[in-house]
Amino acid sequence: MISRSSIDRIFESARVEEVIGEFVQLKKAGSNFKGLSPFTDEKSPSFMVSPVKQIWKDFSTGKGGNSVSFLMEHEHYSYPEALRWLAKKYNIEIEETEQTSEEKEQMNERESMFMVSNFAKDYFNNVMLNTNKGKAIGLSYFKERGFTDETIKKFDLGYCIDEWDNFTNAALAKGYDLKYLASTGLTIVKENKQFDRFKGRVMFPIHSMSGRILGFGGRILTADKKAAKYLNSPESDIYHKSKILYGIYQAKKEIAKQDNCFLVEGYTDVISFNQSGVENVVASSGTALTSDQIRLINRLTKNITVLFDGDAAGIRASIRGIDLILEQGMNVKVVQFPDGEDPDSFAKSHSNTELKEYLENSTQDFINFKVSLLLKDSNNDPIKKAGVIRDIVTSISKIPDGIQREVYVQECSRIMDISERVLFSELAQLLKKGLQEKSKRAQKTQLNSTQQDPNQPPPEYFAEQEQTKMGVVKGGKISTQKIDQLSILETEIIRILLLYGNEEVEFLEEVIEVNDSGKEEITTRKYQNLVSAEIYVHLQDDEIEFSNEVFQEIYAEIIHQLNQYEKLEMDGLVNHKNPEIRNIVTSILMDEENPNMRLSDWERQNIYVTGALEVLRKAVNDAIFNLRRVLIGEKIEELMSEASLNQDMSIDLEVIKNYTSLKMRLYEKLNRVV
Repeated sequence: MISRSSIDRIFESARVEEVIGEFVQLKKAGSNFKGLSPFTDEKSPSFMVSPVKQIWKDFSTGKGGNSVSFLMEHEHYSYPEALRWLAKKYNIEIEETEQTSEEKEQMNERESMFMVSNFAKDYFNNVMLNTNKGKAIGLSYFKERGFTDETIKKFDLGYCIDEWDNFTNAALAKGYDLKYLASTGLTIVKENKQFDRFKGRVMFPIHSMSGRILGFGGRILTADKKAAKYLNSPESDIYHKSKILYGIYQAKKEIAKQDNCFLVEGYTDVISFNQSGVENVVASSGTALTSDQIRLINRLTKNITVLFDGDAAGIRASIRGIDLILEQGMNVKVVQFPDGEDPDSFAKSHSNTELKEYLENSTQDFINFKVSLLLKDSNNDPIKKAGVIRDIVTSISKIPDGIQREVYVQECSRIMDISERVLFSELAQLLKKGLQEKSKRAQKTQLNSTQQDPNQPPPEYFAEQEQTKMGVVKGGKISTQKIDQLSILETEIIRILLLYGNEEVEFLEEVIEVNDSGKEEITTRKYQNLVSAEIYVHLQDDEIEFSNEVFQEIYAEIIHQLNQYEKLEMDGLVNHKNPEIRNIVTSILMDEENPNMRLSDWERQNIYVTGALEVLRKAVNDAIFNLRRVLIGEKIEELMSEASLNQDMSIDLEVIKNYTSLKMRLYEKLNRVV
């Protein structure tokens, strides 16, 4: 574990503008820096960095935080990995705290498996580069494939000597537990014997998004027909081949930069493309493409270009992946290589420029690709042609976006020379069928969990309510929704707490006293208090809880800090483990940098919040009184609604009168006109 003192030194040394400047081109903008968002493809810069506050905010995505959270978002590092990256950048020696016996017991097995896998990666690489057998067999194989020393290093390639237990004995000698050698699949244990799973194979380590070793792929170098050409690590707690893509660690930056991901099949396809200058490429490692793998790419880009070999049979076997990509709401294009070529061989036989030109000029829309592929088998047979059209419309039906579906229907109509009306009719049937199947599954799930209450409205009622909520009602009218005043006012209180919670302000309190004549007199008392303490007391007295769960969590964290340290520290919130909290906090801290934040828009809706907070006392009072006003208004509406729904129910008019009177007094304090 990284010691607390090391973490403090890292945070003290790290400069957010220097860290982000290594990944984003920043330009000075007043006291801040501006740049194009590294998370979206934008023309106008909306990415802000504040050296004074040591935070960043991407207004195009809502993400924000400090140096550590940027590395976690952009580089997909874990928290410790981000700290170690910063420590290396600023030449900070990390102190590791010694684990207690309890912490050692809690050391989970996954970490032990990661340690064993990392040792294996280094061992196989060292054997290949520094032993006679490794050089003669493993290294010569990669050199024959045309891989440079730089490429071998980049992908951590290696070799497992063709002996039964060479690796296993080396690992045991280093103190690694046989239990974890077996659970990672590096060693096969049978009765009292153990031997290396990958003996005699060149090794391809498989990295996670953050660079940790999850497993291995091994290629045999002999002509043994009984042995599989490629062998992968077995499924384990850290390796799930359906959830990982080979090369994602090396490709992630370029995928985000190019806003496109090339998808191939094999390890050497990825490596050869990288060596040819095309780095935004990953492989499904010979397995059928899965939804989890697609979602991994979706974290980096919405665009996938699938690269197919010239082998037609192989293409038909892999074409199902296109529908899976479309289902995830992603854009898919296709490149097919000439007969007899695959990405690896094509990259080797062509220059870097020729490869890039081919990829650019040969990219097809998935409809054109499917048509050209499937029509070859139809031989102008009308029935087979109709089947091709249905196949393409089925793919279009997978697209969740309605506008994209319509565009593709028009394109299909043009290519296949068939009316749009027929295609839309077929599409409507497929969509209806899909909804019915989805509804049946939902109903089945509901019936399994609970029976429908006969006193409750039918499901159709809730569907109609959902439509109304979205602004669509019968007759085509658009419903207008009431602005959520409560949410805005809760945001205002959180904003004041974050920006001014540590400020001490002079507040006024009205005190009712009885004079000598027995009459009540209102006097005003002045007192000093922290802004945070003042808000806390009022919310506590009124037993008010935030309706927004994230605000509740932020508020609880603020109060905890103030109780513990009598001061609010931003680092804990800016780098909070909950990304929603990070984003909200950084948005508030940098809201003056956001040109889209306009309080006047709220005021037009009769929602009054403080402007520049020039008078802090008034700001705090306004925030509290406004929140009380809205909550009392909701309570009055609730009582009136109950009265109208239950004709025989006797409503205590005195209660409503008292609430209304209290609301009027709040308006007076706010200097508002009813």
